[in-house]
Amino acid sequence: MSAPISVCTLGAGRAAHLTNLVLGLAQGRVLPDELVIGVMQDEPYELPDTPFPIRQHILGSGTLTLSAARNRAAREAANERLVFLDIDCIPDPELVADYADRMDRADGILMGEVLYLPKGATDGGLDFQAFAQHGVKHSERSGPPETPLGDCTDYRCFWSLNFAMRRSQFLALGGFDESFVGYGGEDTDFGRMAAEAGVSFHWTRGARAYHQYHPHHMPPVHHLDSVIANAHRFRDKWGHVTMDHWLKAFGLMGLVEERGGSFHRRRATEEADLALTAQQSDQPYASSARVLALLEAKRAPATAEA
Repeated sequence: MSAPISVCTLGAGRAAHLTNLVLGLAQGRVLPDELVIGVMQDEPYELPDTPFPIRQHILGSGTLTLSAARNRAAREAANERLVFLDIDCIPDPELVADYADRMDRADGILMGEVLYLPKGATDGGLDFQAFAQHGVKHSERSGPPETPLGDCTDYRCFWSLNFAMRRSQFLALGGFDESFVGYGGEDTDFGRMAAEAGVSFHWTRGARAYHQYHPHHMPPVHHLDSVIANAHRFRDKWGHVTMDHWLKAFGLMGLVEERGGSFHRRRATEEADLALTAQQSDQPYASSARVLALLEAKRAPATAEA
């Protein structure tokens, strides 16, 4: 029998997404032993009945960080083996079984597959055959290895959307740094802390999650101020900034400028900025690379003339 597994998630709003996550877990070939939720709102979620316990820990609304909610879920989990899923993920029926198998093979941080679903994919309920057919891999993320596990040597690839690791290892790292407030930077920081501690990273074939469609912006211009603040926080901690590609895009958009090693907002965000970075209804995900290419192509003629 496989060792018990706790699945951890966090959420504020997006009740329909969380319901689909729960229903996906309930259809798993191997069930988790519990689902632990760090609830970043004042009321618990109303969720369907499940063959495993769901433990909701209310942290309340306000200026709570994503890091704090993930940390709370991990601390409250009853088991050594943890699987972290974001609220907008639907676990494939094999996800828990795959992670159980891979955690028998390797220690460290295991990162499962993610496929992005188009708009309307869940309107008829959970159809995993259709999800596998229509879900697409993010063009800016590495694909799964040919073997069940593949080594990852770059901590910057760590992504909290879908990963697994041992609770003792997570707690020994101190969890996610709760000084990263708002959007951006906490994943790269956690990856850096893990790398500095000698924790290994592994791409995982399988352990798939399906990302549910929701409107988004990339680069995240709607979180520009927290991206700048967290880039500075990362710099102060590690000696260099992170989220370079986002900051570059913001610079090309005329939103941000660098002065003396720090980044500063130049102007207010406008509708044109939101339109440029918005995920379109026919796109399963928003792409920073697409926006950067558009901005650099627009700049190229002026650069050539100069």
